[in-house]
Amino acid sequence: MRAIRWIAWILVVLVAGTTMAVLVSDDIRDAVLGKPGQGTGIADIGGPFQLVDHTGKPVTEKDFLGKPSAFFFGFTHCPDVCPTTLYEMSTWLDELGPDADKLNVAFVTVDPERDTPELMNNYLSAFGDRITGLSGTPEQVSQIVKEFKVYRRKVEQEDGEYVMDHTANVYLMDAGGKFAGTIAYGEADDIALGKLKRLVAGG
Repeated sequence: MRAIRWIAWILVVLVAGTTMAVLVSDDIRDAVLGKPGQGTGIADIGGPFQLVDHTGKPVTEKDFLGKPSAFFFGFTHCPDVCPTTLYEMSTWLDELGPDADKLNVAFVTVDPERDTPELMNNYLSAFGDRITGLSGTPEQVSQIVKEFKVYRRKVEQEDGEYVMDHTANVYLMDAGGKFAGTIAYGEADDIALGKLKRLVAGG
């Protein structure tokens, strides 16, 4: 009987921990995206911006209309999340085959102080030629970060350098520039690929 009681308590703790994780996850989501039904909610994600791509060409949100898009926010000095996501995105594009040409994919810097178009170009070359790098002035980057409800924070390091803490989701937008969902960091490949296929099919 004592063993049964111990097992029961362990199950209670596990369930409580899972519930807490969900609550914390929801709190983070609401802080970034806004609670459903509020003016800062999911429907408000995306908007006007003026940036430059990794070749130095000026671009706006209008350049991403006509085809669905996937936007990922990060920085070139990122030690793990960004290269992992960009590698995964390149493999998903390979899996899409010819349909990959029906999708815009953009890597948007959250670190405009360091991420110049030239640096973005060199960085993205490791992940193929189908991902567009977007950077700009601090004010321009702040604008798109605001429009997409992206969380970012500079974290100073002991050696005097810094890293950026930031939202790790991939934002999915339809061909009309409307928010269509996200791919979470670490999401299973088959689920992520399924989302991209549905996004492309829906136009």
